[in-house]
Amino acid sequence: MDVVGIDNGVRGEFFGQEASTNRVRNRLCAEIPGYEHHDADIRDAEAISRVFNHCGRDIALIIHAAAQPSHDWAATNPNVDFTVNANRTSVLLEAPRRFAPDAVFIFMSTNKVYGDNPNKLPLVEHETRWEVDVDHPHAARGIPETMSIDHTMHSLFGVSKVAADLLVQEYG
Repeated sequence: MDVVGIDNGVRGEFFGQEASTNRVRNRLCAEIPGYEHHDADIRDAEAISRVFNHCGRDIALIIHAAAQPSHDWAATNPNVDFTVNANRTSVLLEAPRRFAPDAVFIFMSTNKVYGDNPNKLPLVEHETRWEVDVDHPHAARGIPETMSIDHTMHSLFGVSKVAADLLVQEYG
């Protein structure tokens, strides 16, 4: 195996079958030689331990892109949002610590960890998106990790992602 994927299909439960990842998973399984898929909930430490134990020290890279990504959904079910975004990150950090300590861990975050602070930047509206004004230092390099997460309004989603970010920093 060259690539291992872990997904429990919960995106379809959160947002309806049109948002399901099953189609992508099936395509990966059919088209990518060496792809191995595990239907597991990454909040389940035992299931994740089994996958990591199976792969062991052969794991070189972990890309954690799993999240509950909706502000609205988080507001309707904050407990599930927090367990999906923060607790599962804890599970995914602990598994390589035990089974593949040399693996590189890449975590996909969000600007929502900075609360409303990015809204204070000079934004310019383009046809399909807003961008930081080209004369601002963040335009070329993006928002730095030094931007404060304190003294700003956060959504429940943002808070769950901040917790995950801090866990990743601490494990790092």
